[in-house]
Amino acid sequence: MTVVIPPVFRAINVLNLSTFKILVVSALWSGLWTGLLLTALQSIQVIPVLIQAEAYEKQATVTVITAHTHDDSKETKIHDHHEAVEWQPGNGWERTVYTAVTNISLAVGFALLLGATINLRGPVSHWRNGLLWGLAGYTVFFVAPSLGLPPEVPGTEAANLHGRQLWWLMTVLMTTVGLWLLFFSKTRLNKLLGFLLLVSPHWIGAPQPDVHSSAAPAELAHLFIAATAFANAAFWLVLGSLMAFFSSKHQVSKK
Repeated sequence: MTVVIPPVFRAINVLNLSTFKILVVSALWSGLWTGLLLTALQSIQVIPVLIQAEAYEKQATVTVITAHTHDDSKETKIHDHHEAVEWQPGNGWERTVYTAVTNISLAVGFALLLGATINLRGPVSHWRNGLLWGLAGYTVFFVAPSLGLPPEVPGTEAANLHGRQLWWLMTVLMTTVGLWLLFFSKTRLNKLLGFLLLVSPHWIGAPQPDVHSSAAPAELAHLFIAATAFANAAFWLVLGSLMAFFSSKHQVSKK
């Protein structure tokens, strides 16, 4: 009698305790350095654009409030409302520290996910192999979702948050499975299915607002998209390379 082992248990069997230790250690080191790199890139390119966009957003908010304020009582309520705004880190070192902690945590999580996926296909032998896996991660988590929902600066009109989240999740899942079938499947039918999965989210279309408008100039929005695309590309390519480098290093030392 032949016992059929479900794929999830085969994956667990691949990730034995020794491999799991290598995966965690590699992810911690890769996440640390990649998170710091992303923080540096954001501090140079992304955050300055965000600060400019936030200034436009505040200016637009003040203009709207002023236009709808007619007496002192309303001004007092508005003043009290602004005092009740949720706390957020200030510009400068405080914002940088919180950004770094967030980026490192995010990088470690993505490194674990990337490492587990790599192990399903077998260990990598060189950091250059990690570049391809990093490129796949960049495509799945940034490029594909950005085709329908590009990065937006503060003060931009957007569609319903729940609808955008669902579309983003659907796009990520379909792109992941689509790329896997397209590159690793051996039959033409499965490759065709992979291609259909890749294009389906964009054929359905991402949720869009009724009116497209932004408090910031269009040039600033385009600059933000370019800066974010570059930072994410560097993040994923370096993360994939470091995961492959540390994994192969620990595998050699284990032998």
